[in-house]
Amino acid sequence: MDLRQIQLFMEVADQQSFTKAAEHTFLSQPSLSKIVKRLEEELQVELFDRSTRHLSLTDAGKTVYQQGQKSLESLSELKILLDELRNVKTGEIKIGIPPLVGTLVFPDMALKFHAKYPKVWLQLVELGAKRIVQLVENSEVDLAICVLPVDEEKLNVYPFISDEFVVFIYDEHPLANREKLSISELKDEKFILFSDDFTIHDSVINACKANGFEPNVSYKTSQWDLITELVSAKMGIALLPKSIFYKQNNPKVKMIPIKDSVFHWRLGIMTKKDTYHSFATRELLKMLIENPNEKNSAK
Repeated sequence: MDLRQIQLFMEVADQQSFTKAAEHTFLSQPSLSKIVKRLEEELQVELFDRSTRHLSLTDAGKTVYQQGQKSLESLSELKILLDELRNVKTGEIKIGIPPLVGTLVFPDMALKFHAKYPKVWLQLVELGAKRIVQLVENSEVDLAICVLPVDEEKLNVYPFISDEFVVFIYDEHPLANREKLSISELKDEKFILFSDDFTIHDSVINACKANGFEPNVSYKTSQWDLITELVSAKMGIALLPKSIFYKQNNPKVKMIPIKDSVFHWRLGIMTKKDTYHSFATRELLKMLIENPNEKNSAK
């Protein structure tokens, strides 16, 4: 039994005649009769009462007709759903973003994408950058925005945002009135860092080591806003991307640029290589790569 058999049977039922149905389906009447007879044999029931002038459905025929209608309606709905997917009207995209990155880029990104594709649901997965990269490699998220560099053997990587690191310092600190600071001048300070599973944690550690000292770490946390609050409470200083300063509103926290800074925070968009990406995911990726309004440092 196949769908074509069901369709032809239903046409005979609608026309109440093999002859008329054959005209509508461009088949010969004997061929159409054989197809319906074969269907009856497969189902082991009689579908038509042939004892009267006009064909009428048996009880079994009515059941098959009703189920055939449901099947055809489902197939018709399937085509509509696939068309909607192709046109990015519906879908779901799972996005991996470290919390700090999410704070800076996700609200604007979601707003702009939702305005264009209101029925596509963006599901946000927030973890440290190292874990996010693993999720992309394991196909647990569709795409991610993460701190560079990363191992590009398994990943497609597209440059996204670049921002400079600055010193976050409390307003009464002896160095707070300096116009610029070098990283080496911070060697005696207590540092507040992101947790170990954040790439930015390693970036700060490595920048300090490159300037001749191991940082004295007083606190580690996964929350950027807690870092700024700890700075304002005089618990230490922090090296953070400049764009974060414009997201926080604590008047006791000051930002000081780093002298001759080559210390930058680079973000990239990542997808897994050699894997299928949905229509919606491809549209989001296209928007992020091509839309210049998304590629800024949040000031």
